[in-house]
Amino acid sequence: MKELEPSPALLCANCSAPLRGAFCHDCGQSIKSVLQPVSHMLEDAGDIFFHLDERIVHTLPPLFTKPGFLTLEYFSGRRVRYIAPFRLMFVFCLLAFFLLHLAIGDTKFGSNDGKPVAADSMDAFAAAKTPDEVHAIYKDQVRELHESLDDPETPAAARAGMSALYGVVRNAANTRLTELKAPPIERQADEPASDVRRSGEERVDSWFGNHAKIDVAWLPGAVNRRLDAAFSHFKANLIPVLNGGAQRQEAMHRILEGFFSVLPQAMFVMVPLFALILKVFYAFRRRLYMEHVIVALHSHAFLFLSLIALTLLGLAKEPVRSHLAIGGSAIGLVQFAIWVWMPLYLLIMQKRVYRQGWPMTIVKYWLIGSVYFWLLLFVIAVAFVIGMTH
Repeated sequence: MKELEPSPALLCANCSAPLRGAFCHDCGQSIKSVLQPVSHMLEDAGDIFFHLDERIVHTLPPLFTKPGFLTLEYFSGRRVRYIAPFRLMFVFCLLAFFLLHLAIGDTKFGSNDGKPVAADSMDAFAAAKTPDEVHAIYKDQVRELHESLDDPETPAAARAGMSALYGVVRNAANTRLTELKAPPIERQADEPASDVRRSGEERVDSWFGNHAKIDVAWLPGAVNRRLDAAFSHFKANLIPVLNGGAQRQEAMHRILEGFFSVLPQAMFVMVPLFALILKVFYAFRRRLYMEHVIVALHSHAFLFLSLIALTLLGLAKEPVRSHLAIGGSAIGLVQFAIWVWMPLYLLIMQKRVYRQGWPMTIVKYWLIGSVYFWLLLFVIAVAFVIGMTH
């Protein structure tokens, strides 16, 4: 009778150690081969990015409906069923700002949305195709100003403002004439004396100087060059915004693109700052800083999830309303409910996690919210300034 022989063990392709399970216990390499069909690669990518399995079912409902539940579960060591807090916040942050950018990406800044341009509008100069059209619009504008100034019922304060408009109209006309490579309009003899509004280039030069350059002695040359280039972009974007007209639209969209490109990074900065605020206000609770970081991650993940829901509902509201009026009203009610639920959720979460009485929780909630609000405004303002250097 033949003796039974053990089957040869499967060896690790990297270190030749016998394999027991899906990973090598010696070097940690996975038993899975990277040479696999594209469909399997996509599944692996989704699992790495968001753990697209039953964890999402266990994570999303309590994240939105049970304040503090995921945080307390994480503190208790029950983590394997749920998506990790940082990954949760990271994915929802990117998705929220992507949808928000998509929703407001076609916003018109100072345009007329395709409607015919009226002759008394400053945008009429930008729409003019020839120098003759610019001169005709200029004459119409000046004639209306003369009529208003000759009217005895026009208040004195309004007269002063109209006098200043002569220079504004002439500058707008000359801007378009320069673009059309035509001679500018000279100041008319019958034009009342007034402080003429300067062009965007003149105002930017007066604020920052004609040859302003960033050169910080203790910074490396490469950093100074980078900062100087960003400052040049900032001024180049600011000039058309101040000048107005057709170029303002392009400049504002360029600024918006830059703003949304840095906004996710700015919000990542807010997480440790918010955790530090919690650490200060709950210094006597003897909690580690990392515990406050987990609270901050879950709080921001909930806020981004709510922002995603609000944006999606906002995108669907008008199409639904155009076909079913009551559907649009229902979406509006749901949006209102989400706005109300957001501050209530954070208050209840703070109460459940830190386990203090309601009076103290409400006071700290108001103080923490106030500090966070002003800090958030500051970070958004910095992100907008950085966006202007795009």
